[in-house]
Amino acid sequence: MPEGDTIFRAARTLHGVLAGRVVTRFQSPRAGVEVLATRLHVVGSTVERVEARGKHLLMRFSGGAVLHTHMRMHGSWHTYRRATRWRQPAHAMRVLVETGDVLAVCFDAPVVELLAPGEEAAHPALASLGTDLLGADFDAGRARSALRARPDLEIGVALLDQRALAGIGNVYKSEVLFLCGVDPFRRVASLDDASLERLVATAARELRRNVSRNERRTTTALAGPPLWVYRRKGQACRRCGAAIERRLQGDQARSTYWCPACQT
Repeated sequence: MPEGDTIFRAARTLHGVLAGRVVTRFQSPRAGVEVLATRLHVVGSTVERVEARGKHLLMRFSGGAVLHTHMRMHGSWHTYRRATRWRQPAHAMRVLVETGDVLAVCFDAPVVELLAPGEEAAHPALASLGTDLLGADFDAGRARSALRARPDLEIGVALLDQRALAGIGNVYKSEVLFLCGVDPFRRVASLDDASLERLVATAARELRRNVSRNERRTTTALAGPPLWVYRRKGQACRRCGAAIERRLQGDQARSTYWCPACQT
């Protein structure tokens, strides 16, 4: 599932094939997106850069328009040469950006919107994002303070709050809490600053480890299986042998996996 590392890789790939090229076609079945693209003269503009912000992907055009996509659970970006057969069905296409013989196609993303110049700063999701764990300007102190400002939340819920720190999804939430030996259901208020700093640093380290991997891994390179606890309910903990547990957590009922012996 797309998390910060997946979106970072997608943005890097798209930037590599699109940046500096002129848009020759722009299509989207989403209501109003293609009409707005015509009004903003996206066709004929140049792709200036493609970047990730947490789990959001932003494609910036020379006229100031910004294409914003969010993959949620199943969305993905693909690149093709013009005559290449797509790996996904055409009806799953949500937006297409063509630059000469190169096509960038977004499939199944629930969020596809074109922002006019100046709209990004007031966008309710983008403007409220916390510090990006993979960003060049990542601020660990800001992330710790943002978590501390949510004292009543369980730490497993707080780590998923993109307004606190951007980029962690359900996989990294469970894996980082295991690596730090923290019970996912402890309230933020019960954790000292050193624990919060360790969680933030571990999250940033693990995401950075995986930006160049096709397979996400939080175990060591010699460990074989790539993950410690995620989707391993009932299986033996790779450290202590206790059975991994799973529980739905938070208002969104997200799955949390943990070792009851290692994470006391």
